[in-house]
Order: sequence, then C-alpha cells, then structure tokens
Amino acid sequence: MRRMGYFKDAAELYECIAGFFKESARNEEMGPKIAASKLIITFEYSDPEAVITVDAKNPPPEGTYFNIIEGPTDLKPDVRMTMSADIAHRFWFGKVNLVQALSKGEMKAQGPIPAILKLLPAIKPAYTLYPEYLKRIGKEDKVI
Repeated sequence: MRRMGYFKDAAELYECIAGFFKESARNEEMGPKIAASKLIITFEYSDPEAVITVDAKNPPPEGTYFNIIEGPTDLKPDVRMTMSADIAHRFWFGKVNLVQALSKGEMKAQGPIPAILKLLPAIKPAYTLYPEYLKRIGKEDKVI
C-alpha cells in the first residue's frame, strides 16, 4: 500500500506552496533577488498534479516583486522543474538537496541549470519561513 502524500489534493498543495510563493513575492529579502533573475520558472508537480509558475520577467502586481500563477499558463518558461509534490514540500524545509535530487532523478529540470543554482542562496530564508507560514494558515500537521 502506498503511503499518503503530504497533500490530499491539488487545492491543498496550492494553498500551501502557491500561498507561500505569493507571500515570498512580498518578502523584502528574497523578493528582489528572485525578481533580478528575470526568469519564468514553471513547477510541475505530481501526486497531486498541480502547476505553479513564478514569473520574474513581467511586471508584478504592486507591492510584490514577482508574479505567481496557479495552474496552466501560456507563458513560456525559461526553466521547467518537474517533481512530486512531496519532494517539493520537503525541499521548502531544506530537506532536499537540489543537486542530489536532480542527479537522482527526484527532480527534473529543463532550461539553464546554472540559473536555478544561482537562486539557491536567494531562497535560503524560505527554509525557515515555509514552516512558519504553514503554522500561520493552520497547517501545523504539514510541518516536518
């Protein structure tokens, strides 16, 4: 029997991960660094299936540094990351090493890998902020 994943459905994944991305878009520490990349990054998740796009290329809404799009979009990504929702969830806790996950096939990346690696220092605060965000939205059960 397969163990239940962290998210019961796509709606919960969007609430947790996309919600966190939207909050990160306002973050004074991470936001400008991500915006400076000028990348469009699409994250394609499985179990449950969901798509989240971070758009740092087009002008963001006022008060944010980049756009977050839930679901399919016509935007052509510079980088496409594919992974299970569980791997993504663990990544935002700092429990998944990106380079190892790519080499083991737990994550797949299309596009300029050096550009992705360059963003790692920019998103380091997320490893503390993601668990705090989950607690704040009443999802303590998701903290690992």
